[in-house]
Amino acid sequence: MQDILNFLAISERLGTAGQPGRGQFAAIAAAGYEVVINLAMPDSTGALDDEDDLVREQGMEYVHIPVVWEAPTLVDLERFLAAMDRLGDKKVFVHCAMNMRVSCFVLLYRVLRRGVPLDEAWRVMQRIWQPDPVWSAFVRRCLDHYSYEAGQLPSSPVGG
Repeated sequence: MQDILNFLAISERLGTAGQPGRGQFAAIAAAGYEVVINLAMPDSTGALDDEDDLVREQGMEYVHIPVVWEAPTLVDLERFLAAMDRLGDKKVFVHCAMNMRVSCFVLLYRVLRRGVPLDEAWRVMQRIWQPDPVWSAFVRRCLDHYSYEAGQLPSSPVGG
């Protein structure tokens, strides 16, 4: 698993990464993941046009929620949260091209659905990257939409 680009185990049932290579889906399945969620666009760097087949061949469920890098939306987040809610306690592997958009979506999932404190979730996300102004603003908009009282985002270029 450590050979997968920017792989980060968030918990025993949630892992995130950048785009896996063709041969890496077997390792994901062998690690016990039951579902792969892909947040990358079909034309993202390294995207595999047959990823759904590769995942299913390994006995895993495949969910594709394409998120435009330059313009993430609340609808994208709601689709992701609904998928995570539906999956319950299944072991889920979430990826995009570099694990940047995923890190923001997983932060929001952990804070809004799992009750993880924002500071803690933010520290984990920063193991992958420090969100740029577009993504910091997206996180803030989503937290505001869900009436999450957080004040200023931790170590963020865009405050609350």
